[in-house]
Amino acid sequence: MKNWPLYEVFIRSKNGLEHRHAGSLHASDATMALENARDVYTRRMEGVSIWVVPSTAITASNPEQNGEFFEPAIDKAYRHPTFYELPEELKHM
Repeated sequence: MKNWPLYEVFIRSKNGLEHRHAGSLHASDATMALENARDVYTRRMEGVSIWVVPSTAITASNPEQNGEFFEPAIDKAYRHPTFYELPEELKHM
């Protein structure tokens, strides 16, 4: 188990919602990670979908560079759907 890679687990609790990070686990391969994630993180029927991703495949931004990294997006209001009225029939948006 020492050499097994670390996987990050993401669970979607209901259809239409986003996947959320649930935790991490070690597994010999992706199939085992998926089965272990099901057993560990959805014991009480909490999920409808599971993603497992090798931790080494995740690249994250550096919190120390947040200002310069995210600053260019401030003046691009068109990227945010604040100008649109959504029909009431749409749920979870």
